[in-house]
Amino acid sequence: MPGERRNLRSNKESSSSTNGEKPRSNSQSSSAKDKPAPTRSTSSRSRASAPVSKKSAASEKEGTGSKPRTNGTESVENGVNGIDDVDMVDENQEPVKSNGAADEEMTVVVPPPKTSKLSSEHGEDQQDDITMGNSPESASGEADKIDPKVKAVTDIKGNHVLLERAVSQFDARFTLRVLRSISSIRKHLSSDILAQAITETYSASSPMAKALLAAIGKEDVAFEAVDHFSEMEIGSQKDKAKTTSAGKDVLPEVDFYLAILVQIFLYDNQAVESGAKFSTNLVEKLRTLNRRTLDPLSARVYFYYSLFFEQLAPLPPSPIASVVSIRQPLLQALRTSVLRKDQDTRATVTTLLLRNYLSTSHITQADLLISHSEYPAAASNNQIARYLYYLGRIRAIQLSYTEAHEHLIGATRKSPSSHSAGGFYQAASKLLVVVELLMGDIPDRALFRQPSLEHAMQPYLSLVQAVRVGKIDGFLNVVQTHNAVFRRDGTYTLILRLRQNVIKTGIRMMSLSYAKISLRDICMKLDLDSEESAEYIVAKSIRDGVIEATLDHEQAFMKSKEIGDVYATKEPGEAFHDRIQACLALHDESVKARKSVNAAGTLRS
Repeated sequence: MPGERRNLRSNKESSSSTNGEKPRSNSQSSSAKDKPAPTRSTSSRSRASAPVSKKSAASEKEGTGSKPRTNGTESVENGVNGIDDVDMVDENQEPVKSNGAADEEMTVVVPPPKTSKLSSEHGEDQQDDITMGNSPESASGEADKIDPKVKAVTDIKGNHVLLERAVSQFDARFTLRVLRSISSIRKHLSSDILAQAITETYSASSPMAKALLAAIGKEDVAFEAVDHFSEMEIGSQKDKAKTTSAGKDVLPEVDFYLAILVQIFLYDNQAVESGAKFSTNLVEKLRTLNRRTLDPLSARVYFYYSLFFEQLAPLPPSPIASVVSIRQPLLQALRTSVLRKDQDTRATVTTLLLRNYLSTSHITQADLLISHSEYPAAASNNQIARYLYYLGRIRAIQLSYTEAHEHLIGATRKSPSSHSAGGFYQAASKLLVVVELLMGDIPDRALFRQPSLEHAMQPYLSLVQAVRVGKIDGFLNVVQTHNAVFRRDGTYTLILRLRQNVIKTGIRMMSLSYAKISLRDICMKLDLDSEESAEYIVAKSIRDGVIEATLDHEQAFMKSKEIGDVYATKEPGEAFHDRIQACLALHDESVKARKSVNAAGTLRS
């Protein structure tokens, strides 16, 4: 930065300082660091002359209290600035030099004052801090006074802006933010809030507004003129902007967002028939649009569409249930989503169809859907968890327990960890326990000690204990006691298959306990009908590899073989293989997720 140039003229004789006269210093620098830089001639003469103090007068006026600096043996104080010996010149003008030998000149380049600038900035910051000192209290006071209804309407209208940004920037992240905010808005959702949001969004002649208001029973509500502009604007500009805004139509994304809120309101208020009718009309309108920015919203529309029909009478598992009537629209939506590469709708409709088939016990059709369709790998984690759960249930019914176990393990690992999604984790864990029992394994006790599962898994803990002991009577008592719970969970038919597993478990325990046991004793211990039944069950257990023994038909006894080393078998290798497969699958999913993130960043850049 260019500094100020000043000409400082010293006295003609150096004896003036010795006569008691105080030399005057005209430096007005802001700090003690800004000192005049003498030239060679001045510095040579200053050795013979009396010392001159170089402290600025500005520091003296501020009253810093520091002592004047001296260059010699005698202390000289700073003088008061005067106008006789100071010649202020322009920054672009050369300093005037005198040719006289008596007058000496010293050119000083002084940078602009820093202390004053810093002090002024510090003062402004301090003033701002003082002004904002009461802002947290005032903000908290205003937050307490905010009406939840007003806040809900504000949030709904604020989401309209995010949807407009999602359309203009073609970025689905804004739409996902809108969908995530529905859970907080849902707590305060009411017909008045929806009516206010609808009337402030649409005009009175909008058919979509009439349909939404009719669904919530607010057909007679009055529309309000919305002023989107500030009162500080100039009249002509304000009228022109209003005319432009009035001529602009509402985006379809905003239409379906408000329609989803209406669906949620009807579902929470148990208006099943009205919700089913409204959702049917909404799906028909959705099929006429082809917008990629509508994909996340359309998936949510189909979800509530299926949810309404599941609660309409007659209920599943009746073959004439209402859910059967929506299979054709869902299949059409699946075909359309595949052609349009709509990943969100495709994943959601696939899980809805599997749920639909399972509700009416159409296992064959569900298996055909799985074999003739490919589930999108880019689906959300929640949708993948649902798909794996339904797939595990289908494989368990088809007696493919190993595949069912793998799918259910994946579903429990991918299940959401939030408290609101605890029901899904409980359902997946219950089915997983039954599948492990059907495989001949005993679930780990730590599974039943989890806080989120301890109460819900109590009937299944009793079932595991009965199967582990191998007593038919205890098993039948548990099934009879918790019959209603097992039927509600949809695991009753699978649990009835455990009777053979209980018998096999009892035979395996007897083979480990006895080197030789008669069929009659086996029949008595397992409460079987006859020795022929015991012989058949023992033979089947030997063939399936449950026990290692030999059966003597003539003498009617079972002889166990000596227990070998377990590490000489294939069991350790199979266990390690399962663990390695799980680790590799996790690694592949992480690599895919990283590639998708990098690809998205490359496209944005």
